Amino acid sequence: MASSSESSYHASESGLTRRAGVSSNRTVPSPVRPDVDPPPRPRPGMQKLAVIAIVALGCLQLFLSPTHFRDPKDPHRSWIPIDPTRSAPISKYPTSDQQSSREANQEVEVPGIHIFSWTDCLNLPMLAVLTNSTLSSSRYPEDVFFHFFIPPGEDDKLSYYKLKVILPNSNLEIVGQKNIKERLELPNLEGDSLQTYLDEVAPLVVPKSHLSLSKYVYISPDTIIMVTDTGQIEELFGTDLGPYAIGAAEDCQKRLGEFLNIEVLNAIQRTAAKSWVSDKPYDKDACMPDFNVVLVDPRKFDDTFTEAVLWWTKVLDLESARGNHIRLAMALTLYEKYQKLPPSWKLETSITDEKKVIEFDGPRAECRHHRTEQQSSPNGDVWEQYLPSKSVAILTH
Repeated sequence: MASSSESSYHASESGLTRRAGVSSNRTVPSPVRPDVDPPPRPRPGMQKLAVIAIVALGCLQLFLSPTHFRDPKDPHRSWIPIDPTRSAPISKYPTSDQQSSREANQEVEVPGIHIFSWTDCLNLPMLAVLTNSTLSSSRYPEDVFFHFFIPPGEDDKLSYYKLKVILPNSNLEIVGQKNIKERLELPNLEGDSLQTYLDEVAPLVVPKSHLSLSKYVYISPDTIIMVTDTGQIEELFGTDLGPYAIGAAEDCQKRLGEFLNIEVLNAIQRTAAKSWVSDKPYDKDACMPDFNVVLVDPRKFDDTFTEAVLWWTKVLDLESARGNHIRLAMALTLYEKYQKLPPSWKLETSITDEKKVIEFDGPRAECRHHRTEQQSSPNGDVWEQYLPSKSVAILTH
């Protein structure tokens, strides 16, 4: 009995021992760690500091005036600083109340190629042909801007919308001459003499006071830019004017001696002490400048230009001279003081292989001014390449 109980005791003991062994081999699972560590807890007060910073920046936007703006017509989207002396950003054609003197370092260059034209008799098909022919010969037409000054009494808004219907992708601006004339210091002239002065001199000097430009182009409205190759207007605009303010082609079909008595002119040259009088005698065979296509650098423009033109008109009594007496006075003022452009930029009345500009050969409007009547030419068909007949109907309706 003792052995039996003893054996059962050992059996139970061995059983207990085996269960304890099985229990000791079982591993305890480690705690699960996420793949991404939880975000660090911000320092006390940092969230409040961030909210305060956001509110402060919002207050700056509300209470501080803007310092720069972007011109929607600028293809480069450049930031332009706002003139602090003005109550509004710089506009291209400010009103008389908005016009104020600005220092040279405050002026902002307006990008692009700017073309100005002044007409004494509104002819929308003519302006459309000038615009479309210029854009057709341009390498970057989106960078070309047109500014047309039309006579008083014409509806500038209606003219603008008509041209935009025909040329929707063009950069156009129509400006009434009435507001421009009020800002000009007009000479004591009357009738046709005053009108001729405005038609010839104003287109060269007006852009200087209304746009901050280092260079611009004046093109007569009755001009067609022939498409001989692309980049023509860029080629003209890139011409180096050197020390001169104006660049124009020479018209050697017209000589100075054909319009003036050269002996009288040289007598004035010897006696008159004026800055616009030549230092050496005038040459009767000197070619006349062609003012139909003119490249202008307003920074070099002499402020005495208009005074000199009037002085020559009175001294030589040019109103009785043959031809356009204002242009003749301008030629004397600029005698050997302008950059000579290539002959291809001289206005021609017929097509040649080497010429880039010809006279508008389409129908002309009835104008009461002698200048426009004198420049009329027989109708041709070149202008029709740049203006379909349907467009003519819209513009003349």
